[in-house]
Amino acid sequence: MAVTGTAVAVAVTLPGSAGADEAPGAPPGGTGQAASGTPGSDPSADGRPPGPATLASAPPEGKKGIGTDPLTDDELKRAEALALTPPAASAQRNAEGGRGPQHLATELADPRPGEQAGAPRRAQVRFYDYTSDTLLTRTVNLDTGKVEESGAQRGVQPSAHPEELRAALRLILDSPLGKGVKEDYKDATGKDLTSTDQLWFNGDVYRTYREKDVPASLAKCGEHRCVRLVTKVLNGSWIDTRNLIVDLSAQTVTRVG
Repeated sequence: MAVTGTAVAVAVTLPGSAGADEAPGAPPGGTGQAASGTPGSDPSADGRPPGPATLASAPPEGKKGIGTDPLTDDELKRAEALALTPPAASAQRNAEGGRGPQHLATELADPRPGEQAGAPRRAQVRFYDYTSDTLLTRTVNLDTGKVEESGAQRGVQPSAHPEELRAALRLILDSPLGKGVKEDYKDATGKDLTSTDQLWFNGDVYRTYREKDVPASLAKCGEHRCVRLVTKVLNGSWIDTRNLIVDLSAQTVTRVG
């Protein structure tokens, strides 16, 4: 059901015909003569090896960006809070069944046609309401604090948020189909798998139109929010979970293939 991945050893071949008789640091197949033509000379200009590279410190981030600057952390938080203002949000649910819709993404909205420099900064915020399987999109004006546009779409499935992927992994581990994943983890580490924090994971939305055979239990994927994961032991081997599809809307796990 789930098979522990096997690390592949990559053979590293030294370029040219380098051999044990060459001086350390010599060009491949060369005689140990440096670029300056002086045997054994150091390639650096002052005779010392180059020091470590230094990185310039990033300038401090303000509370508010300017023009087309990326949204600041403060703007991201403000945009999400403003987009959740409608009272209906309390009746909506996220991927784990908690109150409020699932946040998916917040991006800087494009200026409107005809707007000049100094136009208000707007943010487009996307949520997914698991109560109604609806994608919610709201555009908020960060200057006025008002929601200027609001839309709702069904059957539209943007990429999954990390919180959704974690919720899906938790469902796998709590499912009888997660037994093989736990066994593979035990084989690889000698320890019990009890938490999603013990695995590295990634994944995305399961799209039925890309699949050859879709089980009846997954026929609603696309209307429902379904995801497929790839997982691995932290700093270790892969555990194959690609044949386990999680329907987050129905809170079910199905094996395919």
